[in-house]
Amino acid sequence: MALSLAFAIMLVSTGAQAGEQESSIARGGRLYDKFWTENKLSKPTDDHATYPNKGGKYGKEVSWRCKECHGWDYLGKDGAYATGGHATGIKGIQGSAGRDPVAIAAVLRDKTHSYTEAHLSERDVADLALFVSKGQIEMTKFVDYAAKKAKGDVVKGEQYYNTVCAGCHGMDGKKITNAEPLGAVQNPQEMMHKIMNGQAGESMPALRLFGPQVSADLVSYVLTLPRQ
Repeated sequence: MALSLAFAIMLVSTGAQAGEQESSIARGGRLYDKFWTENKLSKPTDDHATYPNKGGKYGKEVSWRCKECHGWDYLGKDGAYATGGHATGIKGIQGSAGRDPVAIAAVLRDKTHSYTEAHLSERDVADLALFVSKGQIEMTKFVDYAAKKAKGDVVKGEQYYNTVCAGCHGMDGKKITNAEPLGAVQNPQEMMHKIMNGQAGESMPALRLFGPQVSADLVSYVLTLPRQ
């Protein structure tokens, strides 16, 4: 498996299979969010073996989401999940930014993370490892944590939203009826991640190539939309 996994990582890292890296990085970001939804798999039914808050509000399938331990801001215990119901005391992944994706892939398969091929294929691991290595952004540059606001331009964000997002989400963010209104989310780190990488399992475009400031502008505007 190690050779074929290394080969898969080589392919996505060089663009030989994906055509370019950014789509693989974005897909890795969606796997980081919720891998079973992205891959149309059955959700896990048990707590992750190393999730510390077993039986809690964010146990069961939620405990298998990378973001649940490492955070939407990738800082884990040193970021937005330092306190509150999501706090686990687990470190983030920013220390792995720039690390060899092959080494990151090995960590994903180790006994701490326990992602077997039933959870993540070798291509999945390659994409997720590439995201961890090359796809993270420094959320603190684009989010005011104290104010829970993005450091963006609301006027530009409205222009981006009306031309890119409103067709699916509606001008008021309420058009998708099987989800809460966009304005109800009020989590700028989560919004930044999803705008950059797309929504797991959905056709939502990833705006990664436009850069994080465009995403911050969009988040600044989305946070002004109706919450109900």
